[in-house]
Amino acid sequence: MRARLLHEILPAAEADGSPLLEIEDVHLSFAGVKAIDGVTLTVRRGEVFAVIGPNGAGKTSIFNCISGVYHPGRGSIRFGGRDIIGMRPDRIADLGVARTFQNIELFPQLTVLDNLMLGRHQHLHYGTPAAMIRFGRAAREEARNREVVEGIIEFLDIQQHRKSFVAMLPYGIQKRVELGRALAMAPKLLLLDEPAAGMNLEETEDMARFITDIRHELGIGILLVDHDMHMVMDLADTVLAIDFGRPIAVGTPREIQANQDVIRAYLGQEHAVADPGGAA
Repeated sequence: MRARLLHEILPAAEADGSPLLEIEDVHLSFAGVKAIDGVTLTVRRGEVFAVIGPNGAGKTSIFNCISGVYHPGRGSIRFGGRDIIGMRPDRIADLGVARTFQNIELFPQLTVLDNLMLGRHQHLHYGTPAAMIRFGRAAREEARNREVVEGIIEFLDIQQHRKSFVAMLPYGIQKRVELGRALAMAPKLLLLDEPAAGMNLEETEDMARFITDIRHELGIGILLVDHDMHMVMDLADTVLAIDFGRPIAVGTPREIQANQDVIRAYLGQEHAVADPGGAA
């Protein structure tokens, strides 16, 4: 029922497998230290693409390049066939890129409802005078956007928290609220930066279910970063492993689990074995 509701309130993209995000040979350095060293990847419409790697491998730096916070020194990033390097973050968001953050970036002194309404800001097409009197077009648009937000609240099972201040909510619920704010933007691509970090098993399973419903019901492309390998391997169609900003392997979850370079990066040389069949 929740998935059907989501489909009704947000426009679904056609998950036809065509390229949505294309990153080619991207390099990023800080004071001579390479944060990203030749990353190439393609996220297709309706696909879950995961990036994994040890802490400090450059995963969040990739997200920051996509969303316009960082500008790569070399390479190309295309979204929907359009070059987005050098665009402002707000312009990239307008094109249909939404993200969550490794460290929750909500407004703690606002309610859940207000935080999600902020995710609808680019869908409001009236000026300050109309907003002040809240009449006519402004009232109609606010009502429509409130309807979308209420639907997302129901989809994420946080109805009982809708008027609660975010600062008073448990951590796992705050993570859902952040996902809801990203969804409120009606994105074509979701960048999920460690959506299950700090969660217990039940909360992680709930988050995985929400991600699955979003992907299948809305056809949204998802670029996922997380350290929970069980969730990543269950959700992802394709996995890219990086270490010190450098790609070391790309393939299906099964291929990545058996890859000796990935095992070395995560566990150390002594855990690598000659037979990749024993490394799953």
